[in-house]
Amino acid sequence: MQFLIWEKLCTFAVVMKIVVLLSRVPYPLEKGDKLRAYHQIKDLAKKHEIYLVALNDTKIDPLAIQELSPFCKDILILNLSRWSRLVGLFYAFFKGIPLQCGYFYSAKAKAKFIDFINQIQPDHLFCQIVRVVEYVKGLKILKTLDYQDVFSKGMQRRYENGSFLAKPLYWFEYKRLVKYEQYAFSLFDHHTIITGVDRDLIPHPEHFKIEVVSNGVDFEKYQIQGQPKEYDLIFSGNMSYPPNIDAAEYIVKHIFPVLQKDFPNLKLVICGAAPSSRVLALASPHITVTGWVDSMATYYAKSKIFIAPMRMGTGLQNKLIEAMAMKLPCVTSTLAGKPLEGVEFGQDIIICETVSGYLVAIKKLLTNPDLYHAVAENGYQFVKQNYNWESINTKLEKIITGQIES
Repeated sequence: MQFLIWEKLCTFAVVMKIVVLLSRVPYPLEKGDKLRAYHQIKDLAKKHEIYLVALNDTKIDPLAIQELSPFCKDILILNLSRWSRLVGLFYAFFKGIPLQCGYFYSAKAKAKFIDFINQIQPDHLFCQIVRVVEYVKGLKILKTLDYQDVFSKGMQRRYENGSFLAKPLYWFEYKRLVKYEQYAFSLFDHHTIITGVDRDLIPHPEHFKIEVVSNGVDFEKYQIQGQPKEYDLIFSGNMSYPPNIDAAEYIVKHIFPVLQKDFPNLKLVICGAAPSSRVLALASPHITVTGWVDSMATYYAKSKIFIAPMRMGTGLQNKLIEAMAMKLPCVTSTLAGKPLEGVEFGQDIIICETVSGYLVAIKKLLTNPDLYHAVAENGYQFVKQNYNWESINTKLEKIITGQIES
């Protein structure tokens, strides 16, 4: 009852103190969780005081604090040493929680976090991903959990597609994530997630109470450009992420060689940060692996068709809506296309499930200008109408301030 009264008071407050707790520093924006957090912080800061707490297991980008400071009243970075991460894994193993939650947990970091909370006295805690749940258990403050994706389902898909040696670990983590996602639900006052598809997979009987808060596109960054086309096909993303590695290999090993028989000069660019050794090995005279690029928009502008044969992973594929925003016709799988609620398959985007399906779709787009421009324009209009960060984050603000009850 005390929480409900406080929530109603917060609803009418002009400014709230919001502590945002993340498992990574949200800059640079080379990963989906960072991109989402950055734009949420940026928009929430227009009306409220944002206090950012970010766990960190790597070297911080020298521009990170500079880029984030304009939106944050204060920033606390909780560095996790190799030793603390190892201890955290042991903690998780014996505690019965997912290993990734243990990896990001440190008792020393939690003590600093609690001191920060006691100092700030926030009105609300906004937490991204179940990895940070161990830090907020027991805190008597209104809390929102952004599940982002349903991690348990993603781990199950890794198990199904993983190597013989990796399968036991994936299964172990999957079973723990199922229990933990269900357990975490009861600790929070509000819950959000990127897509309705993922919401319905959260293993909790009241998953329907989770509010869908999608991702958006930065239309100032992803503007249509009139550059000459250097590449016929483009695939993008964080290239150390297993679902992206799998998709890149699928393109190069099963789709590209067959297309080359009809289009000998065909060129593909695989564009994105931290390419694994498996992705680097895909490079050839007709296939470019870029690694990190300063402007993904430039590479979209240089390309004709976006292809994303995703077979693993969960959530919304930011790469798809970014490419559509730049009028690239997109060819992808049902797994990646289904989370785009309201999208018209075959009109806004082309969906394939087999190698032959991808081959037919790409050949048609390369040889039929009318089809090419129709899919490109339809996709652009769909994204423009449905994936605007500012309007999406207005809903998030209403959830946090209690104007939308979960």
